[in-house]
Amino acid sequence: MAFDSLSERLNKTMRNIAGKGKLTDSNMEEMLKEIRLALLEADVNYRIVKDFLNSIRERARGEDVINSVSPSEMLVKIVHDEIVNLLGEEAPLNLQDSGLTTIMLVGLQGTGKTTSVAKIANILKNKMNRNPMMIAADVIRPAAIEQLQTLGKEIEVEVFSKGVETPALETVKEGMKYAKEKGYDTVLIDTAGRLHIDEELMNELSLIEREVHPNDILLTVDAMTGQDIVNVATAFKDQLPLTGLVVTKFDGDSRGGGVLSVKSITQVPIKFVGEGEKIEDLDIFYPNRMADRILGMGDIVTLVERAQEKMDLEAAEKSAQKMLDGKFDMDDMLMQFEQVEKLGPLGGIMKMLPGFSQYADMIDESKATSGMKQTKAIIQSMTKEERQNPSKIRSTMKKRIAKGSGTTVNDVNRVISQFEKTKKAMDTVGMMQKKGSLTEENLEKMLSDAEQQFKRN
Repeated sequence: MAFDSLSERLNKTMRNIAGKGKLTDSNMEEMLKEIRLALLEADVNYRIVKDFLNSIRERARGEDVINSVSPSEMLVKIVHDEIVNLLGEEAPLNLQDSGLTTIMLVGLQGTGKTTSVAKIANILKNKMNRNPMMIAADVIRPAAIEQLQTLGKEIEVEVFSKGVETPALETVKEGMKYAKEKGYDTVLIDTAGRLHIDEELMNELSLIEREVHPNDILLTVDAMTGQDIVNVATAFKDQLPLTGLVVTKFDGDSRGGGVLSVKSITQVPIKFVGEGEKIEDLDIFYPNRMADRILGMGDIVTLVERAQEKMDLEAAEKSAQKMLDGKFDMDDMLMQFEQVEKLGPLGGIMKMLPGFSQYADMIDESKATSGMKQTKAIIQSMTKEERQNPSKIRSTMKKRIAKGSGTTVNDVNRVISQFEKTKKAMDTVGMMQKKGSLTEENLEKMLSDAEQQFKRN
């Protein structure tokens, strides 16, 4: 993900200053030097870096920090707040309570503009209770119209198109008229892109903008292009009244400097970030949560929201109750694996857990995915009775299970041992709950023990 290397470097710097105990001008300047290097390596604009460090220095030298019980914690808060300032405030879509809301997407070819149109339509429909329609106005590229129509069928959102023979402006005019007649409340317009910014493109976009006066004009930019995000955003803003950015390929191996710089330089806020190819892999951008993730504080709110969207919460609740009642079996373990798979890569989940984000890069995703598939295959090769009572599985049964799952007896033993450890831990939690000793302090200790166990493994 973007910011991974920056996050690692900043976390190391914060841990170093935490070990100093007392804040002095000397160790603060040492910390600022490390932050400066981290930001420059992440390709953040030099002027932004300079202003960022000056703000931290000014705030850190205040009496509240110097005289605080834990100066390092105060410094982390200051750095966090300054990152939020860089990223800007949360900028929701300008949706209208009545009438027709129009959202126009613009951008260069290859930035994921057409896919982003469908992803935003999906969010509007499923998360914001809107009734959207999409207009395929990229008549330069026939494949874009076909792509939008395919995506429209997938998310069950209508796509209006007049084909490549009709000029884009005419398509938009007729599409807007059609949307009003059919009672849609939101229209998303997919406009043409180019390999580079040229006069012809900007003239077409300006004509559409003057015709429909969109409530939002969103520019798609590729996180992998670094500081070019700023250049592209500046060029488009000179021609169009941009209201927001959609940053795509945020899950790629970019340094993130362009994303950190763009709001301060262009004053155009980031509204969405795309973290994958699937239609649901687009998230509303929350600067505060992103700052948490950059500083290794996790992002529990986003993780919970993702779980609510993708997991079978009723089944998960029943399984959790069985765990607390001491009735947890292999079927429940299988269900939990399937639920976790819905949340995405394991490394991505760990980055959202406070205390575990620094270990996320230790995860070999292909190995983890393979291991999870293997475990599921082993459980699925067991009989119903074996899943309910794995402790009674004998050697001949293990051989049959190994053969049926394409694994070895050692693999089967590993899964049974993993199950027994999980069951034992949950039995302990269940007993604590019944005795009324399941306190926040005890839970924090268990999480700390789990973190230490992860370090050892």
